[in-house]
Amino acid sequence: MGWSPSVHKFVGGGEAPVSLDLELVRAVLEPHDVGDPQLTVGEDGSLGFWIRASDGSEAEVFVDEYGITVHRPQAGGVFGIVAELVSRLGAVIIDPGSGRVVCRQEQHADLPPEMQHGAIVIEMTAEAVETALTGPRRP
Repeated sequence: MGWSPSVHKFVGGGEAPVSLDLELVRAVLEPHDVGDPQLTVGEDGSLGFWIRASDGSEAEVFVDEYGITVHRPQAGGVFGIVAELVSRLGAVIIDPGSGRVVCRQEQHADLPPEMQHGAIVIEMTAEAVETALTGPRRP
């Protein structure tokens, strides 16, 4: 069973996520996509990527208009790609196990009020995202 954090964008404390800029998503993820380019766009308009960071860490990424699922992210640089995507979108990450939100300070006020309490506010870097979602790396 894979662990899959999700990425969503909220505005002004609204309860529902808003639509994502799919062109921006493509611009960030396509340079790291090692999957079959013919499979990037689904029949329903959704996007799918198999991304690989320079350190060899990988994740499958599935995108629709309102959210992104990062399926089975491996420890390492792939979290940097996710951090860049989240930053550029002005989005947040939701931990599937705890339901906690990981976000930058700039996005905290945009969260629905019930998500603001307990949100983990970080600098959106590879290390910070990985630590917030999985705990510190062991040597």
